Amino acid sequence: MNATPPHITAAPTDTATVETSATGKTACVIGSGFGGLALAIRLQSAGVATTVIESRDKPGGRAYVFEREGFTFDAGPTVITDPDCLRELWALSGHDMAADVDLMKVMPFYRLTWPDGTQFDYSNDEDQLFDEIARINPADVAGYQRFLKYSAEVYEEGYVKLGHVPFLDFKSMLKAAPALARKQAWRSVYSMVSHFIEDEKLREAFSFHTLLVGGSPMKTSAIYALIHKLEKDGGVWWARGGTNQLIAGMVRHFERIGGTVRLDDPVIQVHTLGTVATEVETKSGFRQRFDAVASNADIMHSYKDLLSGSGRGASYAKTLARKKFSPSLFVVHFGLEGTFPHIPHHMILFGPRYKGLVDDIYKHGVLPADFSVYLHHPSVTDPSVAPEGKSTFYALVPVAHAGKLAVDWEETGPLLEKRVLDEVGRRLDIPDIHERIVTKFHYSPRDFSQDLNAHLGSAFSLEPLLTQSAWFRGHNRDDVIGNFYLVGAGTHPGAGIPGVVGSAKATAGLMIEDLVGATHA
Repeated sequence: MNATPPHITAAPTDTATVETSATGKTACVIGSGFGGLALAIRLQSAGVATTVIESRDKPGGRAYVFEREGFTFDAGPTVITDPDCLRELWALSGHDMAADVDLMKVMPFYRLTWPDGTQFDYSNDEDQLFDEIARINPADVAGYQRFLKYSAEVYEEGYVKLGHVPFLDFKSMLKAAPALARKQAWRSVYSMVSHFIEDEKLREAFSFHTLLVGGSPMKTSAIYALIHKLEKDGGVWWARGGTNQLIAGMVRHFERIGGTVRLDDPVIQVHTLGTVATEVETKSGFRQRFDAVASNADIMHSYKDLLSGSGRGASYAKTLARKKFSPSLFVVHFGLEGTFPHIPHHMILFGPRYKGLVDDIYKHGVLPADFSVYLHHPSVTDPSVAPEGKSTFYALVPVAHAGKLAVDWEETGPLLEKRVLDEVGRRLDIPDIHERIVTKFHYSPRDFSQDLNAHLGSAFSLEPLLTQSAWFRGHNRDDVIGNFYLVGAGTHPGAGIPGVVGSAKATAGLMIEDLVGATHA
């Protein structure tokens, strides 16, 4: 161990440390996103002395936070679902998440609007939701009820039974295949929604969720219809102070039970000897041996760069390069003078096209003249994220990744930023939106690439296709390097907070069994 970077929190020497260090085993988790921190908490709770190493100056990975002129801007994600999967992380050591994180209900979950002025409030208030559906197309109330039943069935198969189970060999995939086939997993979410629902606007309303995890509604497996059931049962939540306050609470808890976090110190190499990961080396010169190493970094970066000294790294990086990666995002963060109580926390401003726009992003790799916008307005729920009398927003537009869309974001970014703000101002009747701006900045695919080492600037790692799911995704434990593991969006089950926290549960089960035996897993 050589030079020490300035941002290190050492494990406290208290009874929790003694208890959680009982196994004598050590692990390193590279990256402090939701998946990495969830894995680290599970390992530390099981008695494995765990160190998290983060390249950036703050924890969170994609859940980074920017603070500008008194405004708090979450980099994302902003939709918290299945809070029980998070509470479980504290309960493992007999603690309560509420001591570290204040979750606030968000209602409606989303307000959806279309260019013709149609508006649809989506939530889990069943009577209100039936009324909203009937207002657009009365015949679709019965179709929605059938869709809800289907969503519950795929939730049981895809999330409850398989969401936390590692797929390490093809045999495990074959075992799951009959159940998935019975649920017509080969069909797309949009196709399955259309099977139950007639109205095009309602088809969009119940299929757009895949875009929030990087998948095209027209290509992502119908299994992802489970998201609807997940939201209906668990609700949609916000962490007071911002999503990054949930990250801060996870770090606080991890340190409380004896974990160590190193910030602002990028890992440059995972050293191997034969088929064993031996040491982790960082830019500062820190170099330490661990019994196991897990990467929450981008999957291509993990193999191509961090394992560049091993044959396995180069070999699997070539395999990954042939896979399909999710699109990127263009996000405009802005703080406005004034408050807007009539604008809900989450909105989807659908554009004039749906399938055509999705095809432009996923297939054609063009920057279209029209777009749909996800608008995030957290200060309407939580005024603490903006100065008094002001409002915090971000407007997100999916765009093709750099492998399909090669543009100069230095030049294109400001132009697209203005177009997005113009559209928000027009659709939400804020004609003086530009005059009201106190602060603004945008985040482009180039930033995903530079800040997060995201392959092609992808915002969600591998595209969630059926042929890139479960065993076909990055494995939770590497096939060759037996003590190298993956956690996060690039491994099973995929992106989104419940997905990456689920990956942590699957990966932790493997690591704990490998390190300390099945009785402790």
